[in-house]
Amino acid sequence: MKYSFSHTILSIYFILLGISINGQDLKISEKQSFVELRKNYEDMLENDNRALLYIKIYLKKAKKEKDYEEILQGYQDAVFFSKDKSEKLKYADSCVTSVLKSDDKKIISKAYLEKGVIYYFFYKKYQPALNEYLKAYEYSKNIDDDFLRYRIIYHLGVVKSYLGYYDDALRLFKECSTHFEPLTRANIHPNLIFNNKKGYFNSLHQQIICYRQLGNYSKSDSLIQQGLSSLKSSNGYDLEKAYFLKCLGISDFRKQEYQKAIQNLNLALPELIKINDFTWTSVGYYYIGKSYEKMDNENLAVPYFIKVDSIFQKEKFIIPELRGNYESLINYYHTAKNPEKELYYTKQLLNADNIINKDYQYLSNKIHKEYDTKSLLERQKQLENKNSTGLVILVIAAVLIFILVIFILYRNKKEKEILYKYIELEKRIIDQEKSPDIITLASYTVKENKVDISEVVINDILQKLNNFEQKKRFIKKGLTQQELAKSFTTNTTYLSFVINEFKGKNFNTYLNELRIRYITHELYHNPKFLDYKIEGLSEKCGITSRQNFSDLFQEINGIRPTDFIKQRKKELEEQGDVSIPSSES
Repeated sequence: MKYSFSHTILSIYFILLGISINGQDLKISEKQSFVELRKNYEDMLENDNRALLYIKIYLKKAKKEKDYEEILQGYQDAVFFSKDKSEKLKYADSCVTSVLKSDDKKIISKAYLEKGVIYYFFYKKYQPALNEYLKAYEYSKNIDDDFLRYRIIYHLGVVKSYLGYYDDALRLFKECSTHFEPLTRANIHPNLIFNNKKGYFNSLHQQIICYRQLGNYSKSDSLIQQGLSSLKSSNGYDLEKAYFLKCLGISDFRKQEYQKAIQNLNLALPELIKINDFTWTSVGYYYIGKSYEKMDNENLAVPYFIKVDSIFQKEKFIIPELRGNYESLINYYHTAKNPEKELYYTKQLLNADNIINKDYQYLSNKIHKEYDTKSLLERQKQLENKNSTGLVILVIAAVLIFILVIFILYRNKKEKEILYKYIELEKRIIDQEKSPDIITLASYTVKENKVDISEVVINDILQKLNNFEQKKRFIKKGLTQQELAKSFTTNTTYLSFVINEFKGKNFNTYLNELRIRYITHELYHNPKFLDYKIEGLSEKCGITSRQNFSDLFQEINGIRPTDFIKQRKKELEEQGDVSIPSSES
């Protein structure tokens, strides 16, 4: 059996070599050699649980002899032939536990890496995957195994790419391809050439992703053609070809060649679905949907967007690139006047953002703290006796990087929170307009009439309150309860009772909420209000104090007025609806 690079990247694949069993039942025992034991099952297909019968004997023999290399091999075989992903994880975990008893850092590093790959590929759980990669990284220091070391570097690059650190990730993937590419032409065993080709093609694929995200489309397109050209004369790389075709389809979409995009993405999808790579399957569905959308064929686009959501529901995983999937669905159902679907996909977008944001904060902090900073410190140690000034610069750089990362994380978190609050407020504005708050006595039951007020008087005050709200008389500055009661030809006791009973709040709260709701409505619907200073907005709704206005706006709406104005301007600019005022609020 030989290991391919996809063994660590995609599903711990193995290339199976050996003697066929030809359906015969072989007598097996621990007296057989490890090679003889493996001949009993190595021709079986991946996920064939029948192999586990032989593997258990293999492991028993390896543990009895305390042969840790064979223990590692046995558990890797168990992972490969197990049908269920939970079983694969169980065997990977047992492998780590077993080989930790050895003093062999190379074996321990391999075990941690394979466990991380299962979390990454089969579960798309980046947090536990990163934890295992970092453990593998710690044990891999000073070992004589370049292939293992670059496999770890590759996977750390994948995490950085997911986080959006494309420049850093690109550097790691370039290191990997620089290592693997010469070995694809070296005078070595064919199995090793195969493994290194896998490593080279996968590193190339990840570079394409980084260049595309960085906006360097010419380099991205060049690498796509380089990959596809290299694969024309190679067999056994169907999955790698699918990844390049997927990238080609996305490139076609960017070039507005939508039919070609759909064609190439459909060519890529079967291989991605076959190995249950649900991340890139989702990306394929998304860009097919967007292509149909750009061709004004929403009836064909929406089913693909819904497929992306189905994968998200099942796997609870999504990448930032797919946020647009929910924006398209929300817009579609908003136009179709289907508020239930619109609300559902709005909630799904918020769920997706929560998952992305949670992963981002954890992974970013972890990789900078336990990988980037340690790498800098290790480099510092190497230079210690050569250049003390350089060491100081490295330490300062590490500290500055750490501070910058914390600042970026904090800023991104705040921006996400503001966006969530804006979306929630936008939904409330729309809902309030669909269901105006018109109050009648018939809508309520008075629990206890402590002031002995008749229904005739209550109805009269309610009608006057409705009229008061509709005519926006609440924006008058300095309006008091006594003044309003007098205009209603009633007393403050009756007015206070009706407001408390039917509005569920006291007079001041009632008045403040009307004013803030009014100005929020104007800011949302009337772009000229977005050019007002805060003082001007407070005056417009009858609140005399700028600070009081800002505090009330945030208390009632959950977002500061300046943040609401900024988000609304951004939204209108993206929609291209109107000319947005340029002055700051």
